[in-house]
Amino acid sequence: MKFAHLSDCHIGGWHESSLRDINLKSFKKAVEMCIDEHVGFVLIAGDLFDNALPSIDILKETASILHSLKEYDIPVYVIPGSHDFSASGKTMLDVLENSGLLHNVMKFEDDKLKFTIDRTGVKIVGFYGKKGGLEVSEYEKLEKSHLENEPGFKIFMFHTLLNDLKPQKFEFVEGMSVNALPNCFDYYAGGHPHFVYNKEIEGYGTFAYPGPIFPNNFQELEELKFGGMYIVEADLKTKKLVLKHIKLNLIDVNSYNINAENKIPKDVEEEILNIKDFNGRIVTIRIEGCLKSGKTSDINFSLIKEKLSEAYFVLKNTNKLTTKDFKEMEVNNTEAVDVEDNIIIAHVKNSKYKEDFVKDLIKNLDKEKGEGEKNSDFELRIVKDLADLIKI
Repeated sequence: MKFAHLSDCHIGGWHESSLRDINLKSFKKAVEMCIDEHVGFVLIAGDLFDNALPSIDILKETASILHSLKEYDIPVYVIPGSHDFSASGKTMLDVLENSGLLHNVMKFEDDKLKFTIDRTGVKIVGFYGKKGGLEVSEYEKLEKSHLENEPGFKIFMFHTLLNDLKPQKFEFVEGMSVNALPNCFDYYAGGHPHFVYNKEIEGYGTFAYPGPIFPNNFQELEELKFGGMYIVEADLKTKKLVLKHIKLNLIDVNSYNINAENKIPKDVEEEILNIKDFNGRIVTIRIEGCLKSGKTSDINFSLIKEKLSEAYFVLKNTNKLTTKDFKEMEVNNTEAVDVEDNIIIAHVKNSKYKEDFVKDLIKNLDKEKGEGEKNSDFELRIVKDLADLIKI
């Protein structure tokens, strides 16, 4: 018997339409792989969507892709992830479940998690993920004995970073101990951290993170290049598992690091213009260092975009690009608010804007989208507030 394990699809997550399209196509490719591999069922361990209430267009496209699995009579089992979860309880996962396209396996009966039994006899149960890892405290209250004592081939789905499995780069990211999970399961289908890893832990079973189906930000495009999924072959009698990680490489990603240290903007610009082999590819350009003279805006990114027009999409990151004209401040305050105030005070001296205006501007840009608020309504609200602030 085979099953597929996906996670962190984040459908609708990219702001750029071209990348949002590749993300959706990666999900479609994953579903096609499930059909080609003749899997018995599909697991999605959280974050099918990038938010609890995606747009109608995103929902329609996703439903259409999931419907192809239904046509092949392949059930889909999901749990809400930190992006799917909504404190109000309103989520599009419910809509898809009511349409018969998937099954949410986080079900309770008499305050206890209830198994969903697949037609293969496999017993599946799961627990959601919440923003900020707030689900961790709830694991402590979870009744586990009935889960651990249940016989048969069992799968537990979770959406949390486990300290026992995290790589070195996640060293300072707070996670949860594997001891918080119920033991004696055969497969633990994980989601949330975007890395690929699997390990068998004595007394528990095989834990696996498949990574995202497509990178979800600039850094992930640099590091991961593409997404993936697991196809798992399971012998239900011997409980032996064979995991195969499938790459979902729909488009190549070329990443470039440009060292701008002690250079002038023209030098940096020419180095970028000399980039080769970009046709039809996603190109990421990270520029770091302190320019010898000039401003960062002196780099002609319009010309660069024109030169690389044959690329599928070009992303740049200049977060660590500075100039000698921008002098660093020494701050002794330990409070973040005080540091921010000192920086504002120091730099408004050479600006036409007043301190209060800058603080109000930051406050407006720091606003968060309300629960259930549409992206378009949120954007209009921000624009209106900014227009009122600058009196236009």
